[in-house]
Amino acid sequence: MEYSKEFKAALSAFSSIEKDRLIFRLLKKDKLLSKKLYFELIDQETTDDKRNAMEENVAEQVLLASKYVGNAKYFLTIIRKLSAEITEHIKITTDKFGEVSLNLLLVNRILDHNSDLSRQRFDNVYKLYIYIINKVFKALVLTKKLDEDYWMEIDELLKETRNKISENHYLQKLCINNGLDMSWLESDYIPEHIEQIMKDTKSQGFLR
Repeated sequence: MEYSKEFKAALSAFSSIEKDRLIFRLLKKDKLLSKKLYFELIDQETTDDKRNAMEENVAEQVLLASKYVGNAKYFLTIIRKLSAEITEHIKITTDKFGEVSLNLLLVNRILDHNSDLSRQRFDNVYKLYIYIINKVFKALVLTKKLDEDYWMEIDELLKETRNKISENHYLQKLCINNGLDMSWLESDYIPEHIEQIMKDTKSQGFLR
């Protein structure tokens, strides 16, 4: 939404007390904005601190959720909630590196349980596998937008992802069927037009 000059002028004309009242009223309605401002203005923790805490949280929560792998629908529900926490972290801190690293970490910790997943009927884990493939595709898109200085760290995560996918026969086949080339799981080999590839793949009815 764009604001007119007149609207901006009217806001500027508010007294400091009126502005304070308005800000606090808005913050009560927008918890995410409140957390973002707290982080930017007075939080003693850095983005790295927040990311490190999220890394521990992801590992712990996936491990706890792993006992529900046999109920793939419920397991995916837990994973989606954890993914929402990652998204909130990114919105609060604008952590571009973490947007890639945390989501790849989430994928890798899920695939730590390949042996349990492989025992499930394919149709039971299909949605979880498609969810994982979408996560990996999105991570590749975002990696191409990152400064190349981060690529070495991302490549460590991508290597782990590639290895774990290769250990899961049905997931690997589903990756191929949905246009995800395993050779792309290294920063230097991600196609320049990876974002368009993902869009085209979805438009053809895949990745769902």
